[in-house]
Amino acid sequence: MDRRTKYGPALDEKDRRILEILIRNGRVTFRELAEKLGISDVAVRKRVLKLEKNGVILGYTVVLNPKALGYSVVSLTGVDVEPGALIRVARELASRDYVRATWITAGDHEIMLEIWARDEKEMEDIIKEIERMDGVRRVCPAVVTERLKSRC
Repeated sequence: MDRRTKYGPALDEKDRRILEILIRNGRVTFRELAEKLGISDVAVRKRVLKLEKNGVILGYTVVLNPKALGYSVVSLTGVDVEPGALIRVARELASRDYVRATWITAGDHEIMLEIWARDEKEMEDIIKEIERMDGVRRVCPAVVTERLKSRC
């Protein structure tokens, strides 16, 4: 029986294993995946293409070390907005170079941001800039002191 999800057919154990391996190493070859799974590289390629087509795999990326790039301050920042301003403010924030990730949430804050700054002064300036944006009610930065795990 083909159980379906919102994104297409339900994932089987081989699909889940492919995803686990790709999460750890997005540069793994189809041949290497095939060897780990005990199936042909053609079968792996078909599975990966299906996962991409069904929206399970959205893309491939590189995980960066902010400190190695000169960013000594990283914050996870909550932003509360005026009613009706959510989408506009979220899109404006997402377009800023200092914002590395943007989420609309149903938690303590309507918008959550990952912000990278070169130093404390730059972070302070960024927070003040966000506070001055039309539609922003409150900005709540939490500076990251140590990253224990990061998975894309």
